Amino acid sequence: MKLALQSLINSCVQRGSLTLVLPSGERLQAGDGSGTPLTLTLTDHRAGRQLFLNPELAFGELYTDGRLLVSGGSIYDVLELLGHNLDALSPPQMGRIRHALRTAFDGWRHRNSEKLARHNVHHHYDIDDRIYSLFLDSDRQYSCAYFASEKESLEEAQLAKKRHIAAKLLVSEGASVLDIGSGWGGLAIYLSDVCGADVTGLTLSPEQLKVAERRANERKLTDHVHFRLQDYRALEQTFDRVVSVGMFEHVGARDYDTFFSVVRRSLKDDGVALLHSIGRLDGKSPTNPWFERYIFPGSHVPSLAEVLPSIEKSGLIVTDIEILRLHYADTLAAWRSRFLSHRKEAEAVLGDRFCRMWEFYLASSEAGFRYGGLMVFQIQLARKLDTVPRTRDYIGAEEIRLRQSEQARATYAIAAE
Repeated sequence: MKLALQSLINSCVQRGSLTLVLPSGERLQAGDGSGTPLTLTLTDHRAGRQLFLNPELAFGELYTDGRLLVSGGSIYDVLELLGHNLDALSPPQMGRIRHALRTAFDGWRHRNSEKLARHNVHHHYDIDDRIYSLFLDSDRQYSCAYFASEKESLEEAQLAKKRHIAAKLLVSEGASVLDIGSGWGGLAIYLSDVCGADVTGLTLSPEQLKVAERRANERKLTDHVHFRLQDYRALEQTFDRVVSVGMFEHVGARDYDTFFSVVRRSLKDDGVALLHSIGRLDGKSPTNPWFERYIFPGSHVPSLAEVLPSIEKSGLIVTDIEILRLHYADTLAAWRSRFLSHRKEAEAVLGDRFCRMWEFYLASSEAGFRYGGLMVFQIQLARKLDTVPRTRDYIGAEEIRLRQSEQARATYAIAAE
């Protein structure tokens, strides 16, 4: 096993300095000795076998269980070291075969029935509600923020994200808007409060529904914002605008045709839709097994090549695509910093093991967006060619108008300061 683990770390770290300490006390070295030295310690012999046989799954499991310890830095520092070595990575033959098999069968596994979709949402979003308050912004935006610069605060960047989406949607006073995957209601409330829209939000999370309804009531928007505990596939109404942010990753590759068919039939002839989703820059790839098991069961992060054919089949027209590259990495860095600063509070609610799992989730996600080929795409869709202006100049003009509208409302003015 010693030789096998040495081979594994040699294949993963060629630049930098990593030491793997075995339960026997033996120390295995990898890298060229440059940079800050980092050390991983395995606490038992079984951990070594697990790590060698399935590193993608075991790395997160062992850290979560406290059987893989980090010294000399944080778990993010280790993941960053691995990220810097991705271009030179030469995974063992077993890993390449396992990756190929998972890729081949991934599309067949990821089909989410309505019942399974509700179960998957419950797994992640219906944990103790206090946890999300410890790391999200005050509006509980649980998706990629829009950082115009690294100097912006998380609150400013999340407000900018909502403004950017609203600008692309060209939402007018009194427009009807469908929000598929409305979460805690922040975007729906913004579109109603700032744009004057009548918004219907769909969620599969009872906990999120309660929070969203309470927030709409507090803002006295219940005549214009309505939330439903409903699967998008059961929808029969039509709307002027359709938006979906951070939900498409849970649809499943086999249901892409269905998703865009629903969007098309829900959109009026002169309507505009916007899809905001995590995506891949490097083509089709299976979901990381640790994320699949512990964080987002049933999820799939697509490449554009997987998404665009389903859009074409639906009859919708792609009117704009924007790729957000490092925006989500910066968002996750802010979340991780906030979570770690409130770790004791989180531990008191859900325990040390949960905190280690959540730290690994946030750290590995950030590393994935900085080094692992992840990005966010925003796809604007319409049923007619002339629904949106010819050039993208209108987006900036709309953002200026929306910013002025925000400044007239104290809640958004404070968030932007």
